[in-house]
Amino acid sequence: MLATILSSAVLGIDAYIVKVEVDVADGLPTFSTVGLPDSAIKESRDRVTAAIKNSGFYFPPSRITANLAPADIRKAGSAFDLPIAIGVLAATNQIELNKLENTMILGELALDGTIRKIQGGLPIAIAAKDNVIQNVILPAENSKEAAIVEEINVYPVESLYDAAAFLNEIKEISPESHTLGAITEHKDNNSLLDLIDVKGQEHVKRSIEVAAAGSHNIIMIGPPGSGKTMIAKRIPSILPTLSTEESLETTKIQSIVGILPSDTPLVSTRPFRSPHHTISDAGLIGGGNVPRPGEVSLSHNGVLFLDELPEFRRNVLEVMRQPLEDGHVTISRAAASLTYPANFMLVAAMNPCPCGFFSDPNRECKCTDNQIQKYVSRISGPLLDRIDIQVEVPAVKYAELSADVTGEQSDVVRNRVETARRIQYLRFEGTTIHSNANMQSKQIREYCKIESQAQELLRVAINQLGLSARAYDRILKVSRTIADLDDCPNIESAHVSEAIQYRSLDRSFWKK
Repeated sequence: MLATILSSAVLGIDAYIVKVEVDVADGLPTFSTVGLPDSAIKESRDRVTAAIKNSGFYFPPSRITANLAPADIRKAGSAFDLPIAIGVLAATNQIELNKLENTMILGELALDGTIRKIQGGLPIAIAAKDNVIQNVILPAENSKEAAIVEEINVYPVESLYDAAAFLNEIKEISPESHTLGAITEHKDNNSLLDLIDVKGQEHVKRSIEVAAAGSHNIIMIGPPGSGKTMIAKRIPSILPTLSTEESLETTKIQSIVGILPSDTPLVSTRPFRSPHHTISDAGLIGGGNVPRPGEVSLSHNGVLFLDELPEFRRNVLEVMRQPLEDGHVTISRAAASLTYPANFMLVAAMNPCPCGFFSDPNRECKCTDNQIQKYVSRISGPLLDRIDIQVEVPAVKYAELSADVTGEQSDVVRNRVETARRIQYLRFEGTTIHSNANMQSKQIREYCKIESQAQELLRVAINQLGLSARAYDRILKVSRTIADLDDCPNIESAHVSEAIQYRSLDRSFWKK
């Protein structure tokens, strides 16, 4: 007898419908799975067999074939355990076939029949809605994130027995009640580190405010202990609150990778990712036999912080060039070519030399010029050119550390940042651009017109510093952001002058 179960699989950041066809026929007892399954799916026969028997159901000593359609797309993961088991039960008349109509089923089975969490609950629920599937049966740990999607019923189950009893109308299970509106009403930023903890470094705080206001990439250079990492970890506290669309995008990515907490159905704070410098290029950009998102995608709509930047391998840093320009990354493999979003704010920190004290007036640098040049040359010119703001972070003086005077709280700075972002939102309304950093040549020509005095200032800076055309455009973008912070419709000389100051690496020994 044949039973067909609706299920789903994730491809990229979206999901598609998979029909799990289970045929139980006479013949020697075998259990085979076809339809380009990976090893985890092939092993499901053992989990399904044990789960059915240990849940008190009859397992037929027959020839069982499970087909995953469409059969020309490779499937991965253990989420097909539950639909295959339900298919076996339906094909042996232990579940009525009509109960399976308009119902999508996913879940990983333990040997005792309990159902474990899967990856991609949110995109799977979105796929169900797009295909007008009314009911979705998911593991209880995935039900809250899936219930964000309206117009579908998400039923949480904890065991194979519960799923079968629900389908046979023996046990009643209420659909998950979480809704998107109720979740988005409360977005807590209180758990974030506060900028008020940072003593001194007022010019650095100003630079990260500008960076946050326009979503500009920033690099901080200074001796050890000057506060680079401390400041970087507080950048999420001054970033604008995630919009509903951004929250859904971020949640989908974390759900696919399997790092979304079960008690957090929707991500409400911007991601902050800080990978170790031993990370591989595949770990940073994404990859694998079955492509998975990397750190640049996990930091989408948030911050990617690379501490001790020169310690990263050269090839790892170079793979960031394309996503820094395009806001997405495409991973091509023989089986598929997938595109993941990667619109992140790059924040980097580094010492000025191997010993770290090149720019410290209180400590002697023992590095030779050749050692310093070799150290900083680990960061290529093209990559450095893609960083809008470059700021030096000097050692903090004792007077500033011991002073009772405190700076501004993150909430105060965030209010100014959000005001500047609203200006940009209205400016780019109706386009795919959301911040000044994402402007293309057309938008730069339209929105970054500067007066003659500022033009002359910029001409002198370009000639003296030998900046590239990309650096010229990025200075204009930063100038536009500074003008937005001042609520000024026109870019003035003061805005251009401040933007030029943020090219500190072009004026230092990097120029040698």
